[in-house]
Amino acid sequence: MSFFANLPQVTKNLLILNVLCFLATLIFTSKGIDVTSLLGGHYINSPHFLPYQVITYMFMHSIHDFTHILFNMLILVMFGAHLERIWGAKRFFIFYFSCGVGAFLLYNSIGAWQLMELKNGLSTLGYDIETLDLKIARGYIQEIRYTNPIDGEMLQAYYNLSVSTMVGASGALFGIMAGFAMLFPNTELMLLFPPIPIKAKYLIGAYLLFEIYASLNSSGDSIAHLAHVGGALVGLVMVLYWKKTDRTNFW
Repeated sequence: MSFFANLPQVTKNLLILNVLCFLATLIFTSKGIDVTSLLGGHYINSPHFLPYQVITYMFMHSIHDFTHILFNMLILVMFGAHLERIWGAKRFFIFYFSCGVGAFLLYNSIGAWQLMELKNGLSTLGYDIETLDLKIARGYIQEIRYTNPIDGEMLQAYYNLSVSTMVGASGALFGIMAGFAMLFPNTELMLLFPPIPIKAKYLIGAYLLFEIYASLNSSGDSIAHLAHVGGALVGLVMVLYWKKTDRTNFW
């Protein structure tokens, strides 16, 4: 309990909110209520998108993979608490949510464009997009009729992208890791396997390079690699800007 009590305020509150949202998701899902779709992040031109999801998606995690929230909360405590102590609550709060929003926007950059292209294609084929979106939003995909396999493939792709949901604090946390590596590049971090020390600039740098590679080479997994890259980029830009405006004590 003393460890939890000693966490800085914003980090502690973020930890509590994430855990509570995870538990709430477990409870609501068991009762047949899909809060993940409601609060997770959809593409901005999806019929499921609502503006508040730009924030709420950061507190949602997959209930089918406990390591998702566990790993994210470990990063929040390890790196986030340290940055909050040197920056203060206000600056850390701004940094965290800026990275999370940046992750959401970069994640949208390609998916929303793909969705728009499919929307235009289906419209050209004579489909009423407004009616189509209404059926998708209400879960009536089985009522959508098509006359040939090509239409069917396009409709399925459109449906998949429309219901695609991004969840997790990873985007904001990649910003935190990037910021930590910029400020403390030579701090040694201990790997678990194998248990050897490695400097932050190498470990976090390699992790970011992997995410960039993964975002450019689709591996078919369900991880939003592009969101991770977006969060890291925002984190790097913000730290560089703060260092430039106050070289001596920018926090």
